[in-house]
Amino acid sequence: MVSKLMRNPSTLLQKLLLSSPNPIFLLWHHPPPPYSYTRIQTYVEVYMKWKKDPYFDSIDSIHKSLELKTIISLKNFFVSSSSAPEDNYCIPISSVSKKGSDFGISIKVARFLRNYPSFFEEFEGPLYSLPWFRLTQKAIELDKEERMVYEVFKGDIVGRLKKLILMSGTRKMLPLKVIKGLRWYLGLPDEFFTDPLNYIGDGSFQIVNIEDGLKGLAISVEYDDRKGGKILSMMQKNAMSRGVYGGGADEAIAFPLFPSKGLRLKQKIKDWLDEFQRLPYISPYDDFSCLNPDSDISEKRVVGLLHELLCLFVEHAAERKFLFSLRKYLGLPQKVHKAFERHPHMFYLSLKNKTCTAILKEAHCDELAIDPHPLAKVRKEYIALMKESVVMLRNKRMNSCRALHGENICSEDLHSADDERSQLAEADSAIRSNIIG
Repeated sequence: MVSKLMRNPSTLLQKLLLSSPNPIFLLWHHPPPPYSYTRIQTYVEVYMKWKKDPYFDSIDSIHKSLELKTIISLKNFFVSSSSAPEDNYCIPISSVSKKGSDFGISIKVARFLRNYPSFFEEFEGPLYSLPWFRLTQKAIELDKEERMVYEVFKGDIVGRLKKLILMSGTRKMLPLKVIKGLRWYLGLPDEFFTDPLNYIGDGSFQIVNIEDGLKGLAISVEYDDRKGGKILSMMQKNAMSRGVYGGGADEAIAFPLFPSKGLRLKQKIKDWLDEFQRLPYISPYDDFSCLNPDSDISEKRVVGLLHELLCLFVEHAAERKFLFSLRKYLGLPQKVHKAFERHPHMFYLSLKNKTCTAILKEAHCDELAIDPHPLAKVRKEYIALMKESVVMLRNKRMNSCRALHGENICSEDLHSADDERSQLAEADSAIRSNIIG
């Protein structure tokens, strides 16, 4: 039988092809996995010159948030430490004076509180004339509004956290330490970290043990099966609403570009960018294990993930160093910072406040394109209240200067009056002596 097959090579080849499981047969009869053809794509080295943009450097909701973060942390400490809300949550300075490092305050806490009289009001305590502080009425009203947002939009905030975890791929898990580092950007309340599962309360998450004794927050399998369905990114939703995307795996979606004024690209970079826009769009919630990390389509997946990630944040911006903490868990490359530098029409890197902040341009150039975070409005009101402190301190200094200037004027008037009286007395005595003489 073997000799017969050897004498007839065509029969032998046919037997090999039809025998199972044969790799050639499987490759012939089964289509390749999605995006497998993208392995031939090569990475193109592109250098973009950074250019300062005054518009993005002047957005208060972004650049005042670092300052506001400390103020809100102190405000929450006042609320949680005081048991007398009818007294506007007053506490002695001794209760907070040694906790400056916990709030990231480099100066004395009392001095910091005095810098924001629109939030914290100082008064003399009942014992030993020690300084006490309490929240102002406006701060209390904004605190109530903030807590109402947490209660009404709890599902939206938890849903954004769920999307962030689903970006981690098949693991569907993120360490609680990483989530805590992003709490300000995700808009998570303090109660969440006291007991995450109790706060969520719907059985959709579970606490898991990961390496080095850390705890992680994972999406449970039962929840994923029960609520199954494809999660669409913001890019996919907007493309579907425009009728340019049907939901296919190999369809291309062009990223919205917002060039800064005066930022010009070389022709070869424009050609590369046109080709980049025509590549298939890879959702940040899809499997990316088959992608070549050194290909342009892998870079498009990274850019799309960063776009979606910033869409989930309150200000649609974040300090770049905090985004690096997600690199290991979201499958981001070692040089993920190049994604911001190579796409200045999508992202802007601000160097204000002695840090580097990545800003999603689309969120601030087209307000209807991205869903606003529920906390965005409240934080803008907090920033407006924070600006009132500047006015109050300026008025206080002006009043002090006027009072001091008025005292100087009065003393000068008194001295001049005394001089006039002494001169009149000397003249009177001289006249009398002349008359007598």
